[in-house]
Amino acid sequence: MIILVETPAGFALFKVKDEGKLANIEDLAKEFETPDSARKIVKLKAFDKFDNTSEALEAVVKLHEGTPSKGLRKFLKANCEGETLAVADSKLGNVIKEKLKIDCVHNNAVMELLRGVRSQFTELLSGLGDQDMAPMRLGLSHSLARYKLKFSSDKVDTMIIQAIGLLDDLDKELNTYAMRVREWYGWHFPELAKIISDNILYAKSVKLMGNRINAAKLDFSEILSEEIEADLKEAAVISMGTEVSDLDLLHIRELCDQVLSLSEYRAQLYDYLKSRMNTVAPNLTALVGELVGARLISHGGSLLNLSKQPGSTVQILGAEKALFRALKTKHATPKYGLIYHASVVGQAAPKHKGKISRSLAAKAALAIRFDALGDGQDNTMGLENRAKLEARLRNLEGKDLGRLSGSAKGKPKIEVYDKDKKKGSGGLITPAKTYNAAADSLLGQTPAKSEDGEESSKKKDKKKKKKVEEEEEAEKEEPSKKKKKKKVEEEEEAEKEEPSKKKKKKKAEAETEVVEVAKEEKKNKKKRKHEEEETTETPAKKKDKKEKKKKNKD
Repeated sequence: MIILVETPAGFALFKVKDEGKLANIEDLAKEFETPDSARKIVKLKAFDKFDNTSEALEAVVKLHEGTPSKGLRKFLKANCEGETLAVADSKLGNVIKEKLKIDCVHNNAVMELLRGVRSQFTELLSGLGDQDMAPMRLGLSHSLARYKLKFSSDKVDTMIIQAIGLLDDLDKELNTYAMRVREWYGWHFPELAKIISDNILYAKSVKLMGNRINAAKLDFSEILSEEIEADLKEAAVISMGTEVSDLDLLHIRELCDQVLSLSEYRAQLYDYLKSRMNTVAPNLTALVGELVGARLISHGGSLLNLSKQPGSTVQILGAEKALFRALKTKHATPKYGLIYHASVVGQAAPKHKGKISRSLAAKAALAIRFDALGDGQDNTMGLENRAKLEARLRNLEGKDLGRLSGSAKGKPKIEVYDKDKKKGSGGLITPAKTYNAAADSLLGQTPAKSEDGEESSKKKDKKKKKKVEEEEEAEKEEPSKKKKKKKVEEEEEAEKEEPSKKKKKKKAEAETEVVEVAKEEKKNKKKRKHEEEETTETPAKKKDKKEKKKKNKD
């Protein structure tokens, strides 16, 4: 029996000297306690060394898949003819038996024997010590880990994180420098800021022109359009700006050089970021674009960390402050974060942005996982998902009501609400209404006499009676109308006669007022006379009068 042992240095074949000891599995461990006792049981027959790490990695990967590599096949054919081979993997043994026609054994005794051989491997194999095996083992384990994770230098996402951070910083610096150029040169030529709105074109024009007096002599056709150039030259002649020295213009031009150089480097950096994103995360780039995808990776820390996040987290990534504020104040949570700037969300109407951002986040989470852990290097998955999202957007907006993959076929059936319908098993409590054929109007045919015909004749009679009653009421109302007309005419005549009557009344009232005034004057005279008489009477006369009054009363 021969034992196959896999090591980081290569493949080894050991010949079993005493196969009878394999019967006692419990005692095998004691036989490998010392190198001398181990040499009595097994002996090295052949050893196949790996030339480099890549060959070792290829052999180990094949063993993990359960198939022998080319080097192992040649090695076994040369040294295992007519022998029984003990292997650690039963799947590998079956493949060797089928392809190489070598009998293979895999049982508990073989596993215990392999464990003992590995424990004394450096002693059984001369010329190879522990200090040599340790770096081989470490290097092979790192290579295998990279292979398992599909790691490559092209998939490094730290460059993307640094590039998007630098791109944002460049945008801020460019904006600051451009505003400084506008403010500084605005003292000399303030009208130019309204004529040229683009910062880069403004800097190029200032650099070319210098003093505004030179504008009439220069040609701006390479920078500006004909209309803007004409406006610039016209405004330069009538400008209200102050004069600037040559030294000031020199520094302004240097600042313009800085703005232009930063803009050129920003364009180069954007192209670099675009290429890296298409290499590292092609499907995510196809879904949300280069800038949004790079910002998502930067916010998540790495593409691998981002792949561990669910779609709901990807949806609100970048809006953490708003999320926690909403949770604290018990308000509505945000519907989108960085993903809001994706072109698919921008195309949607305001009322559909939440739905589209949720769908986009779910598809983006799948694309991120495929980019981080998948084998494919193309963006077919991202393009397919983007097409589905655009179709869903059209469906929401009512432009396209076709079928979507993953949704119900066609339009959903909307049932009309019926209050008489049972909540449980269905059916109606009241009997279903039948179609009344007699209600149809049949032109050109005589209606048959039936119950429905009798009902229609009754209805006609009722209508005739109502008309007769209405006519009678109208006749009764006519005399009252005539009376009202007479009253109206009498009132109009009375209004005509009122002016003459009013004059007579005024005269009579004036005469009565004169009579009343005369009467009041007579009364006042009588009162005065009576008061004078009372003052002239003596006390004795007053007593006599009182006594006479008493007697009269008695």
